[in-house]
Amino acid sequence: MDQPPVKRRLAAILAADVVGYSRMMAEDEEGTLRTLGAYRTTISDLITEHSGRIFGSAGDSAIAEFSSAVQSVRAAVAIQRALDRRNADLAEGRRMIFRIGINLGDMIAEGDDVLGDGVNVAARLQEVAAPGGICISGAVREQTEGKLNFALAHLGERTLKNIPRPVQVYNVDWRLDDPSTSGVLGAALALPDKPSIAVLPFANMSSDPEQEYFADGITEDIITALSQYRWLFVIARNSTFVYKKRAVDIKQVARELGVRYVLEGSVRKAGQRVRVTAQLIEADSNNHLWAERFDRDYADIFDIQDELTQSVVGAIEPEILLGEGRRAARKSTANLDAFDCCMRGLWHHSQFTPEDSRQAETWLRRSLELDPKFARSHMGLARVLIGRVWYGWSDDVARDMSAACAAADRSVALDDSDPYAHYTLSITNLLGRRHRAALAEAQRAIDLSPNFALGYYALGWARVFIGHFAEAIDPLMRCLRLNPNDPQSFLFISQIALAHYHLGNYDESVHYAERALRSRRLLVVLRTLAASLGQLGRNEEARDVLAEMERIRPTDAERHWEMTAPYADPVHRAHFLEGLRKAGMSVD
Repeated sequence: MDQPPVKRRLAAILAADVVGYSRMMAEDEEGTLRTLGAYRTTISDLITEHSGRIFGSAGDSAIAEFSSAVQSVRAAVAIQRALDRRNADLAEGRRMIFRIGINLGDMIAEGDDVLGDGVNVAARLQEVAAPGGICISGAVREQTEGKLNFALAHLGERTLKNIPRPVQVYNVDWRLDDPSTSGVLGAALALPDKPSIAVLPFANMSSDPEQEYFADGITEDIITALSQYRWLFVIARNSTFVYKKRAVDIKQVARELGVRYVLEGSVRKAGQRVRVTAQLIEADSNNHLWAERFDRDYADIFDIQDELTQSVVGAIEPEILLGEGRRAARKSTANLDAFDCCMRGLWHHSQFTPEDSRQAETWLRRSLELDPKFARSHMGLARVLIGRVWYGWSDDVARDMSAACAAADRSVALDDSDPYAHYTLSITNLLGRRHRAALAEAQRAIDLSPNFALGYYALGWARVFIGHFAEAIDPLMRCLRLNPNDPQSFLFISQIALAHYHLGNYDESVHYAERALRSRRLLVVLRTLAASLGQLGRNEEARDVLAEMERIRPTDAERHWEMTAPYADPVHRAHFLEGLRKAGMSVD
């Protein structure tokens, strides 16, 4: 009987394995398995996102196949970055560190399995890699040359175990730049190591000034959509909105935000018709890479946003459209009146005043009356109520936090793919002293959108109150780099100040607290400044700060204090109170 022909195909194979797995299992079997399970989920999600397929996962290893060498390396880098971020919150001996090897070759397909010498080479390259490292073969390097932004180090020709020929080996440098060296807090911003873009607020060309919120909402949705692309660097909404209604020089904007590309456009809404125009500009050359006009019915607004986003991405880096795995379909509301009310509510929320907070709640609750299953409105309502508590505007902290928690839970239940929903749930968990859940939700938000500035803020915020003070500074700095002009940057900087306080860097804490207070005299920031001054013995300055704190004392002061100091460890809370006592404040 004739044997069926052997099926062969060219594929990139990624092999990953845990360093020191046997030791970890011997020391803490259950804890190791829990961590491995969580890390496997992350690895699987990232491999799928990069159009790969896992076909082997025995023990602590994972083997995956990709049709694109470029995507295999991108997946490996994304995996190491995500796991490194998670390992920072584990004790050093419990950190699960992977080695990864990648090879490109002709493989034999047998059912769902892939066999052959090329798979064996990938496994041996993994053994050559340093802990936390990525090693690729010369074949992978040839296929990816000029298509990746990661530095490669040639490790030479290696003889690998049971491989009959020597293999050229390269190490991939996947580490992120240190954000503290990139001019985050004032100096010139260096260009990121991937295509970078800022979306300027789209101009409202309607005769009705009430449509301003609509143009802002379109801009924000485009920024959110672009941020889903892992290999783009996208400036956050609040940093670009400082240019609203200003005549701008594109080159200057690009320098101030540290990006290569700028997208600008306009929106006109008349009745049930919408016109959106957009143009993508390479700032350095001032070349217009792409321009388009969309004339559609208002009901097609989501299609316009999707087409515009895809066109921008295609103009910047065609590889992304080819390689990025499709995320779950966005769950938008079919009720455009609810969508309209939601955009109004979010616009009011971004104005950061007590009156706008009340207006935001009114519009968002109206949106939910029209469509109770609109996830974005639940998320927005939670953020409004959290802000009211944190800023000291709430007259009933318990009521507002209870409603915020319910809205955050509901938003994630309705749309698990929305990073804003996970960010919001992270914050409600943190303020409710569910610290590990807060950490997990922050990590999930960043996994969904690696450009999501608020995700890094939530991660830094959670780490501060968990007690991981040194580890908190990096994500807070990354938040600032992605969002350098945000009017809310005082919040991000204030958490850096608090982290430095608990590290015993009291002068640094004063520096960052004073910088945060230049934008807004917020009680929680004044509190950090007073404690730092108290520890430094600068009591005269501290008395002035305490007097200011008393003048802006919130209505529900006791609950405000409890909610805004959610320390996991009483020792850290006591350390903070010690500084306030030294400053001259009477504390229990």
